[in-house]
Amino acid sequence: MEHGSHSDQSKSTFSLADEDHTFANSMRFTLNQDPRVTFCGYSIPHPSDNRVNIRVQTTGDPAREVLKDACQDLMLICQHVRSTFDKAISDFKKSETLTTAPILTLHSSPMSSSPWSPSPPPLTL
Repeated sequence: MEHGSHSDQSKSTFSLADEDHTFANSMRFTLNQDPRVTFCGYSIPHPSDNRVNIRVQTTGDPAREVLKDACQDLMLICQHVRSTFDKAISDFKKSETLTTAPILTLHSSPMSSSPWSPSPPPLTL
């Protein structure tokens, strides 16, 4: 829900339901990166109310459009973080399979039925 003036669309407060500090602070950060924004802040009216109010003031552009652009920017940032994280996990799993593959070594143990057995993985601290 938008609370603002019909005569000056460059200043508005947006009330978003079912949101908390996580989203509001991310939006505040993203909005403050936009050169069109002169002021941006958020508040949570009451801790038991799952609602945030985000205040946006711009240099002249409609606050609603600037907020929409910031939402798009935040979505792109989240997609980049997710793809970077997924790639790092994939690379880590590939490197783990290479470093933890059993290495066959010759053991002269009377308990073993075969002299060839996998050696224990290296101890890492």
